Amino acid sequence: MRYRLWPDSIDVHLDEIEEYFNGESIDIVQAYVVEDEDGSLVGFMELNIRNFAEGSRSPRLPYLEAWYVEEAYRGNGYGKKLMLMAENWAIDKGYSELASDTNIENETSIAMHKSLGFKETERIITFLKKLR
Repeated sequence: MRYRLWPDSIDVHLDEIEEYFNGESIDIVQAYVVEDEDGSLVGFMELNIRNFAEGSRSPRLPYLEAWYVEEAYRGNGYGKKLMLMAENWAIDKGYSELASDTNIENETSIAMHKSLGFKETERIITFLKKLR
């Protein structure tokens, strides 16, 4: 499922998953999966703690790094179930905000975020230049 969300490189995904399960991840501090009635995995969510999120003044806050539900299962409440797990986890950890992002052209994700109470804070294009 991670590969379907980010089809760039399977090697990166395998390395990051291994780091998470070894307790060495700098990108994922909590992960959730959701199953259908038959026990088949249909979605997942990964969370991190970041030092910054656009629109927040909190020095540290939970950040949704990944949120995915298989296309055949969308519209059945699985994404909302994952979001509730993330919100409860964040509240239990003492946080009062939850941040996220999506691509500017991903209207489905934007609509989902807004339907679950997220407020859009900015629209940006980011850049990175390797110096070495």
